[in-house]
Amino acid sequence: MSEQVEFRNVSFRYQEDAPRVLKNVNFSINRGEWVAVIGHNGSGKSTIAKLMNGLLFAEAGEVRVSGEVIGEENIWEIRKRVGMVFQNPDNQFVGTTVRDDVAFGMENRGIPREEMLQKVPESLEAVQMGAYEEHEPHRLSGGQKQRVAIAGVLAVAPDYMIMDEATAMLDPKGRHEILETVRKVQQASDLTLITITHDLNEIVAADRVLVMNEGEVWFEGTPREVFAYKEDLSRIGLDVPLVAKLTEELRKQGIDLEEEPLNHEEMVEELWNLHSKM
Repeated sequence: MSEQVEFRNVSFRYQEDAPRVLKNVNFSINRGEWVAVIGHNGSGKSTIAKLMNGLLFAEAGEVRVSGEVIGEENIWEIRKRVGMVFQNPDNQFVGTTVRDDVAFGMENRGIPREEMLQKVPESLEAVQMGAYEEHEPHRLSGGQKQRVAIAGVLAVAPDYMIMDEATAMLDPKGRHEILETVRKVQQASDLTLITITHDLNEIVAADRVLVMNEGEVWFEGTPREVFAYKEDLSRIGLDVPLVAKLTEELRKQGIDLEEEPLNHEEMVEELWNLHSKM
């Protein structure tokens, strides 16, 4: 894999006399990788998303996308490559129908009508919303709105997609469905995916996790490696998933699982394997 997004000694603050939100941050993201950026409110994770998309510019250091340092002179080219899905999909809707809304980004970029007519249904099918082309966006459920927002980003074929707390307004079932949809799209298209979240349940399917704390990269590793730091995660303000809490309680009782379970299915399998060896 080649590095596609790089933060090199990046610092940022929102006002000149305010404390830094990011402090000398360094990391890289590879092409086709799914990286989850997690942290408590105020940890700097959403600022990272805005710096990647050029909504903000680094105070110090460099943010690179496909080898180019993001700056005023190339910001519009960068935004063509980096799509962004926000927390509230209503803020992204501009069309009177789902079809118009998905087409809006392509119209802005001067994509020929023939290509638009092909890409709109393809993008909606990719997020299981093909039957909703003529629907009014405001009449959709929260999960459906977020799928349409994702389709609108996919339609312009970005190299990278950032989801900034994009499931925060959904119920657990809606969150699961959106993340499953995104995982399938990412695998099918070799899309580089960056998800910003404060919910540890949402990092399970990611290839790698960056844990932010007080503007710094506190830990970097696989989801399984992250879950091994349960007490430390709680200490920095992150709510540890039930499966991780149960694993810790079992270990306190002398029941040591071979591998850190990431979800309920893995927990059941680990317990079954343990039972079979008795």
